[in-house]
Amino acid sequence: MAAAEGTPLTGVALAAAPEAAPAGWTAITVTVEGAAANLGKGFGHKGGGYLCVSTGGAQAAPGPVVTDVQVLSDRSPQPAGYTRAPEFPEPRTAGSRKKRVYVKLLPLDAAETAVFDIKLSSKSKALPHYMKIGEMGSFAIWCKKGPVLKSSPQPVPKPRTISAGLRQLSLQPSASDQKSPVARGSVKRASQYESLYDTSNIYGLSAMDGVPFTLHPKFESKLSSGSNAILADLNIKSLADIEEEYNYAFVIERTAAARLPPSVC
Repeated sequence: MAAAEGTPLTGVALAAAPEAAPAGWTAITVTVEGAAANLGKGFGHKGGGYLCVSTGGAQAAPGPVVTDVQVLSDRSPQPAGYTRAPEFPEPRTAGSRKKRVYVKLLPLDAAETAVFDIKLSSKSKALPHYMKIGEMGSFAIWCKKGPVLKSSPQPVPKPRTISAGLRQLSLQPSASDQKSPVARGSVKRASQYESLYDTSNIYGLSAMDGVPFTLHPKFESKLSSGSNAILADLNIKSLADIEEEYNYAFVIERTAAARLPPSVC
């Protein structure tokens, strides 16, 4: 079934005149051929009558929608689950009608398909994509059905579960570590340098996300005395010290190269 455009109908009724339709209702005054869609005196009023439809308008909460419409003779019993279409104004006497209109309403959440449009035409005309539901007076009544498009709820992200190993690498202190002055100092210093790595994008992530950072525990006790205490333990080597410590003469490599045949070298 092709998707129907527009809003599902929320009601179908009969009105003695177009101006008799209440607010929110629209009278079908012309057929698809452009002729007047007056149902005739057989409707029960001197001036005839008109079919009316309602789309509910901008409702705060979606109400029931029309899922089916049937036009039956007055001798046919009322179908189960259907209600008789209201009349505007209400007739003073329950006069006999040769044809009656019955409407089936369902809550929007429970409806799979709904009626989106109703048109009238001459009895000899066929309307593509419309289904004939009956005849009244000298007209054929057609309805257009389609699937109900329901708005899907916004996805809710699942809470992340962190294993015990990853929790130990996290900068966020656990409940048991809140009382530890060392842990509080570590997190405080990490937040001071957070702005240096603020490369967050539209997804709220940065290049440093997931990279643990904390000072080695042996430096924690020296922070209270200032940064000079840490610098005092640093051993600064000269260029000569570095060359002496990391000197490598490549003796093994040169000896092996000398033993190779000249063609290989």
